[in-house]
Amino acid sequence: MKSSYTAIVKQEGEWWIGWIEEVPGVNCQEATREELLESLKITLREALELNRTDAIGAAGGDFEELEIAV
Repeated sequence: MKSSYTAIVKQEGEWWIGWIEEVPGVNCQEATREELLESLKITLREALELNRTDAIGAAGGDFEELEIAV
């Protein structure tokens, strides 16, 4: 599994907002940059685990997991 991702972050007024470039739907808003980065990490972990669970469920039984590099 990929261990690093790209966070796109910016300050909008009093808030920090950010997205994970490689994973649609992973975005957060926090009061500080540090809080934003932590929220993005947590949200990314949760999204990856949910996607993994969904993929395994869709595969049913008797499947193989392979790492693919791009």
